[in-house]
Amino acid sequence: MPPTKKKRVRRRTFRQILGGIRRRLRRVAGRTRSVWRRSLQLQVVTSTLVISVIVVVVLGTFLFGQINKSVVDSSQSTSASEAVADRLRIADALAPEADPAKTAGADKGSANPLDEVMDTIAGSGDDGSEKRYDVLVLNLTSPGKSRASGSVVPANVPSGLRLGLQRNIREGEYDRTIVSTQSIKFAGETQARLTFVVGAVVNVPTSGENYEVYHFFPFNEEEELLSNVRLAIVVVGLGLVLLLAAIAYLVARQVVTPVRLARQAAERLASGELNERLKVRGEDDLARLANSFNEMAANLALKIHQLEELSQVQRQFVSDVSHELRTPLTTVRMAADLLYDAREDFDPMASRSAELMQAQLERFESMLADLLEISRYDAGAATLDLDPVDIRDVVLRAIADSEALAERHATRFELRLPNEPCMADVDNRRVERILRNLLFNAIEHGEGRDIVVTVGADRDAVAVAVRDHGIGLKTGEDTMVFDRFWRADPSRARTIGGTGLGLAISREDATLHGGWLQAWGQPGEGTQFRLTLPRAAGSDLKGSPLSLVPPEIEMRRTWRTSMTPVLLPASGDGAGHDED
Repeated sequence: MPPTKKKRVRRRTFRQILGGIRRRLRRVAGRTRSVWRRSLQLQVVTSTLVISVIVVVVLGTFLFGQINKSVVDSSQSTSASEAVADRLRIADALAPEADPAKTAGADKGSANPLDEVMDTIAGSGDDGSEKRYDVLVLNLTSPGKSRASGSVVPANVPSGLRLGLQRNIREGEYDRTIVSTQSIKFAGETQARLTFVVGAVVNVPTSGENYEVYHFFPFNEEEELLSNVRLAIVVVGLGLVLLLAAIAYLVARQVVTPVRLARQAAERLASGELNERLKVRGEDDLARLANSFNEMAANLALKIHQLEELSQVQRQFVSDVSHELRTPLTTVRMAADLLYDAREDFDPMASRSAELMQAQLERFESMLADLLEISRYDAGAATLDLDPVDIRDVVLRAIADSEALAERHATRFELRLPNEPCMADVDNRRVERILRNLLFNAIEHGEGRDIVVTVGADRDAVAVAVRDHGIGLKTGEDTMVFDRFWRADPSRARTIGGTGLGLAISREDATLHGGWLQAWGQPGEGTQFRLTLPRAAGSDLKGSPLSLVPPEIEMRRTWRTSMTPVLLPASGDGAGHDED
């Protein structure tokens, strides 16, 4: 395999691995967000934990800073006092002329008076313990007179401290003390130690010599103490955070559990279990909440029962009135038919009255039929007579029934049918009634323009779309159009004698099939109704083979969205222009 191809394969494999990792991380993040949003107890405990950590960290940092400052300041103060006492001893040893006895002893004894005082300084402390610091005495004019205790060497002296002492010597300020805290690696040691260094100058007036005295105080004990304090603060802080989290968990559980029970009871109440009630314990706020919930549930159950009774009475009244009107309407219809057939023998006014009575009786009969159908839906008595039907044939029959009305309104139908059969288990009579209602509605509001009827199908559903190019619908009217007796323009009279219940019955028929009946419209663009039905009875719809928005409108929206203004450079006269 060529090297370039191997590189491509490796890059592709690497991208696939990264993509898999990202997908897993997104799934984990999604599950975490879902759990976080759904659990009030988790939110309370997490918030308490985060706030506790912040408070403990701030307080621990402040407390450790104060302890650190106190320990360091105390150690430095003690070290400075010891350094002053040792420096006075060294000054006394370097001035023998002030004490004749010391001068005589110095002539007989050692050559350098620092030896005795260095032995004293480097020896044991007052309590018999070994001294914890080292001393370095430097004589730059006579290096042989320099002395050191322990493992300190001149190289261990911080350069800034030495330069400061030399400046004091030049300025004659011998009493000024200079201090420095640094990490110093002493001879024979592998690790540097934090050391407090105190430097000062001892001047011998008789000889004019200057001795630089450096005290090295290691902070080993202080560092160990502060390390133990830091560990104690961390352990105590962690224990405190866990304790607060446990307390928050218990408190949240005590509060959230009744709320969760109330939520579950509310869900069961919403699903129709009107006898659901909460148990009342105690007299606190949660108990009063449970009492209020129970009172609300009781009142709601009472109101629903009253509404059901009222609805039942209304449905029964409509059904009884519709049935009872059948008998007198039949008699009136027979008389009206006789008058209508003999209208040519009447004078013009009586003949016109017979025609009007005939038309209104037909509309009255249609309204009675629709009211009876609505009452069946309200009573839950509507049933389906399912048969495997080709939806194309149903559409053709509905169009054939609507052609006469379309010709009177100078409207034509444009059919867009697929070549393959669109089989579905439907009630042929009800689906044909839905399509007739949609076609009649399109003819009435289509302003005499062509009506497009489209049939589509996929593996799970079939759909029919009826598109007109009339006045259209305003925003929000796409759902109101299915309400009973609703009109887009109340001042506009019906031109085809509809009852105002056609679309409401059509939506009930579609719902009875487990399907959808939806509307789209825009002012000046017309409307489109889409009927979507499942191929197999009882299956759930997941989508529709046809778009609710007409294809030309969708293409126009896409074109407008894709066309963005481009700002061109300014012309020579300083004017710019935009180009689409």
